[in-house]
Amino acid sequence: MKRNWTLVIGSSFLIFLVVVTLIGPFLPFIDNVLESRRVVFTETGIETAPFEPSGNHLFGTDREGRDLLSIIVVGARDTLLLIVAITLLRYSIAITLALLSVNKKGPANWVLQGWHQIFSALPVIFSAIILLNLPIFVFHENRYLWAIIILACIEVGRVGTILQNQFYRIKQTPYVEAGITVGVSNYTLFTKYYLPNALPELMVQFFLDLGRIALLIGQLGIFSIFITQEFVQLNYGYGEIQNTSFNWATLLGQARGDVLRSFWIPFFPALALAFTVLTFNIFGEGLRKHFHRIET
Repeated sequence: MKRNWTLVIGSSFLIFLVVVTLIGPFLPFIDNVLESRRVVFTETGIETAPFEPSGNHLFGTDREGRDLLSIIVVGARDTLLLIVAITLLRYSIAITLALLSVNKKGPANWVLQGWHQIFSALPVIFSAIILLNLPIFVFHENRYLWAIIILACIEVGRVGTILQNQFYRIKQTPYVEAGITVGVSNYTLFTKYYLPNALPELMVQFFLDLGRIALLIGQLGIFSIFITQEFVQLNYGYGEIQNTSFNWATLLGQARGDVLRSFWIPFFPALALAFTVLTFNIFGEGLRKHFHRIET
């Protein structure tokens, strides 16, 4: 049998991503404190941040003089936690609705199909921008949690419909019909028949959706829609919204104005996000090929 190189490459990328997230902050060349050094005295005079990529700063620095490689490594945890949290919540809701509407009728089916139709009418990024920019969420003290809920719910209808069709096909198989005939409980049907048989497709879709969400939060960052932010009062009647995280999407959004002047500041967060999207997509496609090979 031929080796599944898609899965091998995807697994390698995923392992690298996890290692960077878990071990990266403890490496000796990573600055966990993220010390600002706007001004540096050299033999030729005074230099001000941002500093170009060099031996001292492999990825260069941001405008505060902080090492960009350290910022990206430290921000990996927040980025991946955000992506995984959104995906887990989305699939928890979608699986529940898909199981409750496996017969493609009833209130759960109406909810699922209506959900899908409402949010499929607009591109996902437009729905996300509109909802996250509602004043009630912009200034909410728990904006981070609301942002996770909103981004998870936007595509629940799409995911739920995919899973519903999968569960419905499983329901048509002879062994499930036999179980229904002899009076097997719905709980047993769900746990012993539907979920185990749908698990391969569920895993494939889950990892592909991790990539979709990574891309979505990157797009939100470009539009300066920050998920982790708070309103800071600077003076009487005046304040501003400030970011409170080093996740890669936020880094990308904050560096939009540096594209021409200091290209490395937006380039490396964008590269990190692109690598993440690529990793999940390749790994998901590798899983698809793996399960298809087992079935055939």
